Amino acid sequence: MMRRAEHFIDPVEEASRCLLCHDPPCGAACPQRKKGEEACDPAFFIRSVRFALDKSALESMAGCKVCRRCERACIHYDYPVRILAVYDAVAQVKHRNVKFSLGMKNESYYRARPKPLAADMGALTIEFCGQKCENPFFLSSSIVAADYEMCARALRAGWGGVVYKTIGYGGIRDVSPRFDTIGKERTPFVGFRNLEQISDRPAKDNFADLKKLKEEFPSKVIIASIMGQNEEEWTSLAAECEAAKVDMIECNFSCPHMSESGLGSDVGQNPELVDAFTRAARRGSGLPLLAKMTPNLGSMIPPAEAALAAGADGIAAINTVKSFTGFNSETLRALLDVDGKTCVSGYSGKAVKPIALRFISDLKTWKGTMNAPVSGMGGIETWKDALDFLLLGCANLQVTTAVMQYGYRIIDQLKLGLLGFMRRNNYMSVAELCGKGLDAFAPANELDRRSVQYVALDGEKCLSCGRCYISCSDAGHGAVEWNAAKRLPSINDSVCVGCHLCLWVCPSGALTAGERITRTK
Repeated sequence: MMRRAEHFIDPVEEASRCLLCHDPPCGAACPQRKKGEEACDPAFFIRSVRFALDKSALESMAGCKVCRRCERACIHYDYPVRILAVYDAVAQVKHRNVKFSLGMKNESYYRARPKPLAADMGALTIEFCGQKCENPFFLSSSIVAADYEMCARALRAGWGGVVYKTIGYGGIRDVSPRFDTIGKERTPFVGFRNLEQISDRPAKDNFADLKKLKEEFPSKVIIASIMGQNEEEWTSLAAECEAAKVDMIECNFSCPHMSESGLGSDVGQNPELVDAFTRAARRGSGLPLLAKMTPNLGSMIPPAEAALAAGADGIAAINTVKSFTGFNSETLRALLDVDGKTCVSGYSGKAVKPIALRFISDLKTWKGTMNAPVSGMGGIETWKDALDFLLLGCANLQVTTAVMQYGYRIIDQLKLGLLGFMRRNNYMSVAELCGKGLDAFAPANELDRRSVQYVALDGEKCLSCGRCYISCSDAGHGAVEWNAAKRLPSINDSVCVGCHLCLWVCPSGALTAGERITRTK
């Protein structure tokens, strides 16, 4: 018997429909919030599910009386987000709310309130390059950390620190427009392309902001990012960082679209220049130095080794990937169109996460760089993304594109999600996670090729869509067979090679990885 669509709701997919309003009407309509009696924040709950907080999100709905006023207040342009159905799916209450129409009265039922995760916030404390960080989540050097007011709001929201937007001495003038996105199906923001350069504000104003930030937030980690055009500028900028009393300096050797040559990624691709400019920065300051690496090269190892040999204390990786997103099919002009012209520029967001993890895995498995502290970035949007970087050995994590899309408030889901994972798996500190995944790496010729892991089909979950059959027939090995009479697929293990393409295209989770067995031929 197949499970029919009307009995099924994917909580993450439904939560992803939420408009993530600035002043959520769902929360304003909740009578429990107005009374202030018990925890009930439907907007926070839906946002938490959207960002993979899973069952830890249930705490924010502990006081819900199932009045459904939150759903009736939803302003979604299509139909209201089914908040209670999402709750039941996460709480694993079987179909309690899925079939109920909006406005229909329903009995309230008891929901056990878990121990508040906030009580464990101290577990997120970690040391990075000699600096104690209250949590590993920092704003990366970009538009999201461009002045005092922005950084102050982020720090008050709970970020562990900021890497201030890169400071230089040269005059900067940015183009308009300077952003473009790449989406897929219902996801409009998979990749983000930008032409934003370093700070266009006077250096003295930026250093004044940095000094003010450190004075007002002494327990937070304030990092200055700098970029000079010659050794003298690198030395001078580093000295001004120390005078501003910041905690650390990040040397930007990686911006992919500076309007002048000899800056950014032009430096990062040249180990000799990385060496010279790192030494120049070191002459100007004794503060911990991070060398921010570019991914726009075959191997990051040579410039990273050069930076470390020249006095850098750690590596930051990765900056954006050089890209061009395409053309408008109606006008035939570039998608990022600056008065009829465009240029190659940086690409970030979820789409670059695998690239970032690849370069960081290179750094953490190479003998010359494996012991260097790494600040990881590139596609971090949820706590699960953050966990991947931690498992590769990053003790510090930087975020930009997700903040541009969702705001500073995502820090709540990042921290609570990571804490929830740690609690469920008995980790007492973030440090215990750092590098725990590195043992998984091996040369390609050492991977097991003598066994195969077939897939298992759950007919109860199958929706009879046939996606597995289409993909295996047209892009696989023809192992999925289709019973037209029953409208059901089956898997022929004698033909299946265990590639798992069918598993990844299945929309309902009906296909799962089975037991690994030794090949018979």
